[in-house]
Amino acid sequence: MQIVLGRFQPFHKGHAHLVESALEKGPTVIAIGSSNAEPSMDNPWNANEREQMIRTWLAGREAEIVQIPDINDPPNWVKHATKYHGEGTLVTSDTSTKELYQASDFPVDWVELTNRESFEGWRVRATLKMLSTVYEKDAVREVMSASIPLEVVDWLIEQDAVYRLYTMSRELEHVG
Repeated sequence: MQIVLGRFQPFHKGHAHLVESALEKGPTVIAIGSSNAEPSMDNPWNANEREQMIRTWLAGREAEIVQIPDINDPPNWVKHATKYHGEGTLVTSDTSTKELYQASDFPVDWVELTNRESFEGWRVRATLKMLSTVYEKDAVREVMSASIPLEVVDWLIEQDAVYRLYTMSRELEHVG
């Protein structure tokens, strides 16, 4: 069993690359971390919405999806997460996740990700936030399709989930 772990806030092309790599090797479990996170700019979409993004992208391809609540206890994370995603091989491009799982003697398959900095969740969310008041859907689609699979961009637009970043940030102090 191949396991891909992420927060998927949102599901972007880096995640798609990892899942594709895992699916090529066999049955795959996609583990959504931070499933119990309170809504915030770092966690704007709940676990069910993130699962919907992934299923939209999968377009009927087979993969099990599980949701894993945080325990905020890194030394015990792998044991906790394994109760949800089961045994197998972790497929990752994240160094800290790789090290955490290897320290627990969990098999890890390292996937090289080119342009990794372009696919960091905070960077993708920041771009989405900048676009959250743009009402021209084709413009949003064009900009975001560079880092998010088009199926997921369309899901975000159809669910009005991009605008959420604007509404969430209205209460924050802005720099500048």
